[in-house]
Amino acid sequence: MTKKVALLVGGWSAERQVSLTKGKEVEAALREGGYDVTVIDVKKDLSLLEAALLPKPDVVFNNLHGKGGEDGTIQAVLEILEIPYTHSGVTASAIGMDKPLSKQLAASYGVRTPESLVVPIEEILESHVMEPPYVVKPPCEGSSVGVRLIMENENQLPLDELHWAFGEKVLVEKYIPGKELTVAVLDGKAQAVTEIVSQTRFFDYEAKYHDTRTALVLPAKISEDVYKTALDYAERVYNGIGCSGLARCDFRYDNSKPGSEGLYFLEINTQPGLTAASIGPSQVIYNGMSFVQLCSHLVETATCHGQEKQKQETSQPNQASRQDAPGTIKQRA
Repeated sequence: MTKKVALLVGGWSAERQVSLTKGKEVEAALREGGYDVTVIDVKKDLSLLEAALLPKPDVVFNNLHGKGGEDGTIQAVLEILEIPYTHSGVTASAIGMDKPLSKQLAASYGVRTPESLVVPIEEILESHVMEPPYVVKPPCEGSSVGVRLIMENENQLPLDELHWAFGEKVLVEKYIPGKELTVAVLDGKAQAVTEIVSQTRFFDYEAKYHDTRTALVLPAKISEDVYKTALDYAERVYNGIGCSGLARCDFRYDNSKPGSEGLYFLEINTQPGLTAASIGPSQVIYNGMSFVQLCSHLVETATCHGQEKQKQETSQPNQASRQDAPGTIKQRA
C-alpha cells in the first residue's frame, strides 16, 4: 500500500518563505519516490492543523524552519497526535534552536566553542560587552536571521533596535576569523565537511538564499586532522543532544592556529534546508545517495519519539518486581 505523507511547509517564523520554496523540491522528490503526498501550509492555528491531519497520514514530513517548526513546538503537537515525523524529537529540537544551551552542551562533550555571553538588549546598546570583533545573534533563531558582525573601529550599532523582534536577550559571541565549515549528520553519522565561501561579510541570510556568488567547496580543502575533527565534533553534538534524521553542524576554523586548535562549533541546525543543492543533502549525495533516496529514507525512518521511548521502557525488565533484586527495599510483614 502506498504510504501517505503529509508535508508541512510554511509556518509563521521569519523563515516561512524558505520553507515554502524548498518544500516544492521535497514534494517533487517524495512523489518521485512513490508516496501519496498532501502538502499542508502551516499557520499559527492548531485547530486548522489538526483538521488538515485528518485522516491521519502514515508519516509527517516536517519541512518547517525557525520558531514553531524546529524548536520542539510542532514536534510536541505530533507527539500528542501520535503521528510519526521526520527529523529530531521535542527535546533535541528545543536544544538545537537554543544556541546558548547547545553551545554549553557541546562544550561538555569536549567540543570547542567561541567565548560568548547572553546579555539584555539595553546592556549591549550602552557599550561593548566584549572586545571587538564579535558577533551579535538572536539566541533562538535560524538562517542567520538578525545576525550582525561588529568589527574593530566600526561605528555601527550592534543591533537594529527598531527592527529587533527576537526577545529581550542577545547572544554575543567572539568572532573567529578564517573559514566557514559545515558538517551534515545523518542517523548519527557525519557525512562530509563543506567550506562555505561567501562574498558578504559572513554567511548571512543574503548569502544563504540570494547571493549567487556564494560557493560551496566539497570536500573542504583543509588538513586531514581538521577534517576528521570536524566530523568527530559534529557526531558528538548530534548524538549528545539526541538528534534524529538529518541535521547540520556549523563551525568556524581559524587556520592561523596549529592543527585543529582553531576549530570552533557555532550551532546545530536540526532542520537543515532540503533541496538537492542544499549543504546537508549535497553531502549525503556526495556519499552516493540521491536526493529522492534521502527524502524516502527520512520518511521510512520517521518516528514518534514518545512512543519509541514507551516501547523501550516497557521492554526493560522490572527490577523492582524481582525477588532480592539489587537496590530493592524489602517491606516488613
